[in-house]
Order: sequence, then structure tokens, then C-alpha cells
Amino acid sequence: MNTNNMLNPQLHLNPKLFDADVEQKPIRDGYGDGIVLAGDSDKNVVALCADLMESTRSEAFAKKFPERFFEIGVAEQNMATIAAGLGVSGKIPFIASYATFSPGRNYEQIRTTIAYNDSNVKIAGHHAGISVGPDGATHQATEDIAIMRVMPNMKVFVPCDSIEAKKATLAAAKIWGPVYLRFAREKSPVITTEATPFMPGKAQIFWQSKKPQVVIIACGVLVYNALLAARELEKEKIGTVVLNSPSIKPLDEKTILGLVSKYPAVVTVEEHQIHGGLGGAVAELLAKRHPVPMEFVGLKDTFGESGSPKELIEKYGMGVKDIKNAVIRTLKRTYEV
Repeated sequence: MNTNNMLNPQLHLNPKLFDADVEQKPIRDGYGDGIVLAGDSDKNVVALCADLMESTRSEAFAKKFPERFFEIGVAEQNMATIAAGLGVSGKIPFIASYATFSPGRNYEQIRTTIAYNDSNVKIAGHHAGISVGPDGATHQATEDIAIMRVMPNMKVFVPCDSIEAKKATLAAAKIWGPVYLRFAREKSPVITTEATPFMPGKAQIFWQSKKPQVVIIACGVLVYNALLAARELEKEKIGTVVLNSPSIKPLDEKTILGLVSKYPAVVTVEEHQIHGGLGGAVAELLAKRHPVPMEFVGLKDTFGESGSPKELIEKYGMGVKDIKNAVIRTLKRTYEV
């Protein structure tokens, strides 16, 4: 069985996606590429960083546009407030730090000075999720989607690879108002290509079996695990749709409802707490418009710990086998009498 036939040909995904030597790059690299391109196309784009220039991939922008780069130091609250002023003064500021610090430490400043004023600020949260690995729970942002998603005026994008991260960064520069961009640290498979479209507010069907039974909705680095799970399930004669949902807010309600009306079982997959993130957004939509059995793959009301990224993903129930088991549980609930 050629399972590559299940990949959506219209999206021009990586043809070597399931090869052992699939290209891997850190998702955060896309931010570095994207902000430079945004700076090339608009002189009002400026960048601020909180003493993490290399880690957040802000370095390339700082070298190319030194007059438009501001090193704030270890002062994330100050960084957000300065950016808020720039954002209502005609500039397009991007602020970058680890997600545990921004939006973690500077939540109040983001809320009051950026979101409340609808300031044109883009918040880049790096090293998100437990795949940060050895840095441990203090540096593993696993609540950030939730706290940003509920904030009025805020948009939230969680790209699945470095190419989509570049496109999301470029898109954020062209959208008026606050945007939260979430980036993982470690290398991960490159799923998309330059030809794969990206549109804010849109989800994309990456994989579709001939006879789907369950819709898997995923975001970020775990989209790849969702695809691997779908491929294994196909061999076990369980059909799925894998929907990449990089736009958490606004959510692509039309696409989700269209799929769920045909295939009434859903599994959400995210490297985040199962409460308040992608799973919460989908559950809120379906509870109101089309209730169906759901399962949630993510952190289950717990902090992480130090370890290798792969070990942590497996230990905390976000591996391929965990996604497969969630699909099977959902199917049992869907068709039980």
C-alpha cells in the first residue's frame, strides 16, 4: 500500500515526508527567516529581544537592520510595554523571548498595553512545549496557547514546521493588531514546502484516507506524529483525516464543521495542556454546533520535567501510539450502542 497517496497533492507537501532521512530543522528558524523578509518588505518592521538574540533567531534581523533592532535585556515586561508604544505609533514591532517569559512573565503588560489598546505588536514565544527537553519544567511553556487565546484582539498561530513558521511570521506582519506566534526549539521534520499555501484563519487537510472514520486535528510539532499515526492506522484499516490547524484563533470553523459532519469522531493533538488550547477551542465549537465524541492528546494537567524531547513526548502521552489509542477510544465511543 502506497500511503503517500493519502497526502493531499494540492498542498505540495514534502515528498520525502515519511523517509528515514527526512529533512529536519528547528521551527524557530522560520521566525528568523520570516522577520528578515518582513523587514525587507516594510521599513516599519522593528524587532525587540530580551537577551536571547541567538536562541530566538533574532540575530539575522539585528545584523541586517541594526537601526531597527532593540536589545532590551532581561526585562520582558519592559519589552512588551515599549513595543505597545511602537505599535500604536506606526511601527510593526516583533518581540521575542522564551514563551515561559513572554507571554509568561509579561502577561499583564501584553494584556493591558498591547491587547487592550489593539496595538500592532507581534509576540514570538520561543522554546514552547515540553520538547524544550533538558531545560525542565520552568522553561517548558505548556499553558501559553490558553492564556493568549482568551485575550481579546489577540490572534494565535502555531506552525507545524520551519517553512510554515516563516509564512506565519510574514502573515503576522501584514495583519493589524496583536498576534501570538508559538515556536518549538528542537529540530523537527519539514512537512511543508515553499509551494504549500498558508492563510491565517485556515486549516488544511494534510492526509485523507479513502474511507475516513476519525478526524485528527493537530498543530505545531506534533502534526508529524499525527501523520505517522494516521499512516499506521491506515495499515490497520482505520481511516482518518489529519487536519493541520496552525491558526488557533481565528479557528477555521467551516472546515472543522464540514469534516465532522461527515466523520463524527475527533482527536485533537497538541504539545500543550489539553485544557484551553487547540483541544479546548475545537471542543467549544463542537459543543455549540455539532457535538461528537472527542479525545484530547496533550499534557493532562501536569508540568513536565528534564529529559530528551523524545522521551518526554512519549512519557507524557503525546507519541504516535498515544494518538492511535486516542483514535481507537473515540471510535469505540462513536459506534457503541
